[in-house]
Amino acid sequence: MANFVIVHGGWGGGWEWTPVARRLRQRNHEVFTPTLTGLGERAHLGSEIGLSNHIDDVLAVFMFEDLRNVILCGHSYGGMVVTGVADRIPERLRLLVYLDAFVPNDGQALRDLMPKEFGDVLLPTAEGRGDGKFPYPPELHPPEDTISAEVRTSYISRTRPHPIATMREPLHLSGAINTLPRAFVRCTNDLDPDVMGPFAARARAEGWPYREIATAHDLHLIDPDETTAILDDLATSVA
Repeated sequence: MANFVIVHGGWGGGWEWTPVARRLRQRNHEVFTPTLTGLGERAHLGSEIGLSNHIDDVLAVFMFEDLRNVILCGHSYGGMVVTGVADRIPERLRLLVYLDAFVPNDGQALRDLMPKEFGDVLLPTAEGRGDGKFPYPPELHPPEDTISAEVRTSYISRTRPHPIATMREPLHLSGAINTLPRAFVRCTNDLDPDVMGPFAARARAEGWPYREIATAHDLHLIDPDETTAILDDLATSVA
């Protein structure tokens, strides 16, 4: 049995990982899927929320649940969050898993890791709304041919605008994270392979445990069974 904490990506919430969490629990794992402040069922909590607030959200789960020997997973934007968490409490982690996620270095913000159009066009446009939130871009919606229309519609309807400050706040690392084993799961059918491709390449170059799944970016939504199998395999094969 393993202890999993899975951190969702932008615009989402812990709710989107429920299908995978259920499957992992059926395999006798303990699973926590916290929702970050300002998103999901916590969307009402305000817009002045930065990356450090999201890191604190997850650190609080570790503290109040008294979690140790954890496999900490981050999907997409969640890679920013879990990197900050891991650097703060490496002694509580067994493995850090990036699920088609951003892998930042010290001093980098999410906007630094996104395509140039995002930082130069989409982000300033969202800021022009004046509410501190970035609506879910249609370009990032799950491809129509990957899941049923019902599942896709339900998923999109539950996304919420993402706090913009989390995209501009740089991550500051002490270097403690470098003591941890890390793994990467790559979605090979991603619509824009250039976004996550460099992080997958880094993982392979540095010899991290590496897995691939033949889905678009939202692996947990498109193929929860295979996503579960990969996480279960990492739990059993990586010390």
